[in-house]
Amino acid sequence: MKLLVIGGTRFSGRALTGSALDAGHDVTIFHRGGGPEDPWPAAEHVHGDRHEGFGSLKGRSFDVVVDTCAFVPRDLEEAADVFADVGLYLFVSSLSAHTDVVREGATEDDDVYQPPFPDTEDVTNETYGPLKVASERALRARFGERALVVRPGYIVGPHDPTDRFTYWVRRAARGGEMLAPGPPDAVMQWVDARDLAAFMLALCEQRTGGTFNVVTPPGRHSIGELLELSRAEAGADTALTWIDESFARAQGLLDDDDDGPLPMWTPGLPGFELFDTARAERAGLVCRPLVQTVRDTLRWDAERGAPWPMQAGLSDERERELLAAWHAATPAETGRP
Repeated sequence: MKLLVIGGTRFSGRALTGSALDAGHDVTIFHRGGGPEDPWPAAEHVHGDRHEGFGSLKGRSFDVVVDTCAFVPRDLEEAADVFADVGLYLFVSSLSAHTDVVREGATEDDDVYQPPFPDTEDVTNETYGPLKVASERALRARFGERALVVRPGYIVGPHDPTDRFTYWVRRAARGGEMLAPGPPDAVMQWVDARDLAAFMLALCEQRTGGTFNVVTPPGRHSIGELLELSRAEAGADTALTWIDESFARAQGLLDDDDDGPLPMWTPGLPGFELFDTARAERAGLVCRPLVQTVRDTLRWDAERGAPWPMQAGLSDERERELLAAWHAATPAETGRP
C-alpha cells in the first residue's frame, strides 16, 4: 500500500507511520519537520506547510491519505483537489465533534454539532468541535464512501506532546501526598496512540470508510485505577487525597480547558466519558491493558530527562496550596484537627 500521512511525525501520526513501516507499506510523510531529527528515516519525508499547498506532491498517486492535522473545512477541500483519485482518505477528527451535553452511551450519530457552523478559521475552545464537524462534512462531500472519519478521545501513551495523561502517571509515581480529582470510581475514556494507530492502519488496509468513535470501552477504566496503577508500577508511597467537584470549582480548577490544572477531568460532562464504542470494536479496535500504557509512559517520560517540564497539570507549589486548603476546609473528613 502506498500511504501518504499528512503530519505523520508526532504522537498518533508517529505511531501510525511506525506501524505502517513495520507492516511493509510504502510510506510518505508530508510535514514541517527540519530534516535530521525527523523520526522514521525509512519513510520518505517531504517537508512543507499544507497552508502553502501540496505542490511538492502534485501529480503523485497514493492508495490512502491519512490526514492528522486538518482543523477547518478548507484544509480538507484543498487536499481533496490534489488527491481526488485516492482510494481512501482518512481524516483524524475528534470526539469534540459531539456537543458538550452529549448523552451517556452516545454513538457516532448522537448529539453532533449541526449547521450553521462558525464562519471563522480561528480554532478556539468554542469553535474546535463545530469546525471538526464542518471538516467531516467537507470530506464526505468530496469522497463519499471513500471518506473515513476517526474520532479519538484523549490520546495517551508515550510521545504525548500535551502531557495530559503523563502528568497523572508521573505525579502518582513520585510519592508523597497527592491531590486527586474524585471520586476514585469516576470512569474515564482514552485511547493509547498505538492502539489508535493499529486500528487506523487496519481500516486503511481494508479500505473501510465510515465514521468511528475511538476510545476504550465505556466503564472499563477509572481515575482511581489510573493513579493506583501508576503508584504501583513505580513502587511509590503516594498518598491520594481525593477532592470533590465543588472544591475544585471554588478553587478555579475547572475554569480552564482540558489542558488546564486538572487535565482530562470533566466532572460536569459525564457523557464524554461514556461513549458507545461498539462500532469501532466490531471493526477491529483492540485496546491494550492500562498497566501497559502506564508502564510504557513512565519509561518514556524517564527517558526524556528529569525533570522534564510538564505542559499540563499542577505545579508543586499550587498542589501544596490546594492540599492545605482542602484539609482546612474538611478537617473531619481528613482526620486533622
